[in-house]
Amino acid sequence: MPMPARGAPTPRRVQYDAKAGAAVGPRGRGGPMVGGRMGRGGMRHRGIGSLARAKGAGQPVTQERSAHKKVVRIEESIGLQPLSAKIGVKATEVLMKLMRLGMTGVNINSTLDADTAKIVANEFGWEVEDVAVSEEDQLTAAQGVETEEVEEAGRLQRPPVITVMGHVDHGKTSLLDKIRQTDVVAGEAGGITQHIGAYSVDTPRGRLTFLDTPGHEAFTAMRARGAKTTDLVILVVAADDGVMPQTREAVNHARDAGVPIVVAVNKCDKPDAQPERVRRELSDLGLVPEEWGGETLFQEVSAVTGQGLDELLEKAVLQAEILDLRANPAKPAVGVVIEAELDRGKGPVATVLVTDGTLNRGDVMLAGGSYGKVRAMHDAQGRNVEEAGPSQPISIIGLNEVPGAGDPVHVLRDMKKAQEISETRKTKERRSILPASGGPKMTLEELAKRMSETETLELKLIIKGDVQGSVEAVGEALTRLSTEKVKVSVVHSAVGAITEGDVNLAVAAGAIIIGFNVRPAGKASSLAQKEGIQIRQYNVIYNVVDEVKLAMEGMLAPELIEKVIGRAEVRQVFKLSKAGLVAGCMVTQGQVKRSASVRVLRDGAIAWTGKISSLKRFKDDVREVKEGFDCGISLEGFSDIKQGDELEVFEVESIKQTL
Repeated sequence: MPMPARGAPTPRRVQYDAKAGAAVGPRGRGGPMVGGRMGRGGMRHRGIGSLARAKGAGQPVTQERSAHKKVVRIEESIGLQPLSAKIGVKATEVLMKLMRLGMTGVNINSTLDADTAKIVANEFGWEVEDVAVSEEDQLTAAQGVETEEVEEAGRLQRPPVITVMGHVDHGKTSLLDKIRQTDVVAGEAGGITQHIGAYSVDTPRGRLTFLDTPGHEAFTAMRARGAKTTDLVILVVAADDGVMPQTREAVNHARDAGVPIVVAVNKCDKPDAQPERVRRELSDLGLVPEEWGGETLFQEVSAVTGQGLDELLEKAVLQAEILDLRANPAKPAVGVVIEAELDRGKGPVATVLVTDGTLNRGDVMLAGGSYGKVRAMHDAQGRNVEEAGPSQPISIIGLNEVPGAGDPVHVLRDMKKAQEISETRKTKERRSILPASGGPKMTLEELAKRMSETETLELKLIIKGDVQGSVEAVGEALTRLSTEKVKVSVVHSAVGAITEGDVNLAVAAGAIIIGFNVRPAGKASSLAQKEGIQIRQYNVIYNVVDEVKLAMEGMLAPELIEKVIGRAEVRQVFKLSKAGLVAGCMVTQGQVKRSASVRVLRDGAIAWTGKISSLKRFKDDVREVKEGFDCGISLEGFSDIKQGDELEVFEVESIKQTL
């Protein structure tokens, strides 16, 4: 064995005393510890790393070995139990530490975010490193996007995406029909647009893409999505109706999205049209016409005669040119899901608006939490196409499930990466509904509130619709009907026909099934009939809201209101062989009815309450006796009537409660 150099410190041999739990010198009773052999204390040790973590381990070992060992790597968040396992501490100790740090509402099953995990791990001498890769970085790597300079060099002019917005029945779809020379209104239930329609139109001024959003208030969410996916808004206002609630809403959506507005004053062919009134009312909202010194372009049009349409398109194109809209057709496609549905023959079908790049048949596509290979693409006219460029709406077949309307769309290089990102998104969504690591403290007031909430009547609904946007809109409209008396809760909502699974869920939850533009499939209808589950089918949003509101009112027990209709004083009591006791009374106030209820008041206290068994005037049975007349009254089941008693006659009125 070579001797150490002169002046160098003699190396100290470290041993482990199993009983004391500490590293000792060569003369300690633990004996030498070599590699993974058994020491004299009877414990097997895995090596020097274990010593570093042992309580009281020699300082040189701890300092040298623990620095790079005591790091926990997590991705965005971690459960309390997995964290405690990683740092080698009991979960109850971690929980107590969190409570001492001021965290409330935590339990063993709580999920901790990265910041909370860092704080509590530091208390036990551990560092937490968040190794989660941002979704944006994952997508960039999976797309194989070129460098920013190369990508910018390939950017070319693209057609503008124009959203038609406005109040219900102001002529949005009719105006679009005139531009497209088609008839969409005829196909919409009740003449109301129920879905977002996306159309590419070739005009003398180039190709334009139009989004037609519903104007009914129930479709606020769909209309908001329309504003976020557009370059320009054409706000349609009827000249004979003026600015309405949804007009203001559309203006707010466009402003929130930072989108310029061109106003189309429609129905100018009508005799009662007042275009100047529209200009005045919109000026109050901040849309000042250009001719009045403002910046908003106005155009008077008629969807019936076609008046002013060319000028409207010209102004829209002019506004789009100012925006200088560009995209790179050579890069992998990026877009947004405008609408999605489950077709029985085709499977999940998504209407996608390509915002940048080019989408080709055969591409691997990621849309929200769904993914797949594009098997087929159809344009707005239903024709098969092989590719779709920037600003082009396209119908896609090939996804594994129905995406959500408004979900982002990306084309990736391989299916495996698409599946990974899809799973990550779904995991995040599931985590978002796990119990949070904090919350309000439980107080008597909070307890009373929760207990009172359990007594609230609840109307449970299962909503099935033909497209995702409609399902969302119907659910939103119905949950808004909730009041303090009746709560509306959506147990389940999905795209597709009403199935036996939906009926079974309704049985378990005690729910009503709402079908919007869909019908029961297979044996769902017969099963519902057998189980006594109600299936209501609609194709117009107004009818859904109105009928559900009536159903909610029907759940409320009628309010019983007592109404005093008369008083009578007992002047004398007669005992008849056939009729028993009869009180000879004088009606002092109102009237006495034979069908009414009565209270016997004696010395200001209620002696009895019940029904009148007979009412007589002289020897005749009568239905009622008015004030100032005397009568004979027999009481049903009461024989203790006395002279001087007062009879209070009342009726109970049942009033249907409203929301």
